[in-house]
Amino acid sequence: MEASVGTRVQNPHSRRPNWLYPSVVVVVLTAFAIYAFLVGVFETRGGFGPYLSPFYSPTVDLRVAGFLIPPGIWIAPFPLAFRLTCYYYRKAIFRGYLWHPRSCAVAEPNRGPYRGETRFWIFNNLHRFALYLILVQTAILCYDAVDAFVYRGGFHFGLGNLIMVVNVVCLAGYTLGCHALRHLVGGGRDCLNLRHEAWAWVSMFSVWATDLYIRLMIHEVIPHGAWN
Repeated sequence: MEASVGTRVQNPHSRRPNWLYPSVVVVVLTAFAIYAFLVGVFETRGGFGPYLSPFYSPTVDLRVAGFLIPPGIWIAPFPLAFRLTCYYYRKAIFRGYLWHPRSCAVAEPNRGPYRGETRFWIFNNLHRFALYLILVQTAILCYDAVDAFVYRGGFHFGLGNLIMVVNVVCLAGYTLGCHALRHLVGGGRDCLNLRHEAWAWVSMFSVWATDLYIRLMIHEVIPHGAWN
């Protein structure tokens, strides 16, 4: 069989290069999920000074018998629904956690045919509705980033402002590059965004970093100074 110059012919039965990608996906997504769960359930403060964590925006103060229900519980379902049904995360979850399908060029293990977005996985088809919700949340996070430049009646600028702005840019790049949105605004034209994977990872880390920075100030690990 002939191949053009620079084209690598891959053995469909070779499994040598296929352990790295699933392993990275499992480790990183699991770590992020554990962190988000701990913050959402056990932390009740989501802001410090002019800064508000993306895990706690918009602010929800709901109490039952005087007990504050962790605000993160009300916020997390929106980005979670969007990312779980995202075309890129579907691939990452299937290949990373289920190894099904392993890869386009790797033979499937003997465990039944791949059924795609059917049966239990039919909920993935709700992605476009999750998109509408996350567009609203992204707009709210943009407002939070702008609002953080004003504190106690005056202009404020610190490292937290820079982190929040970068986070909003990354989230906007990920959200606006969504395949469902491109299909919607493109007049029904299906168009694959090859950079969506990079925006997915970058935006996840930017959300993580933003909350972590604010949380370290809440717990006085980072000196407060002039609200940094």
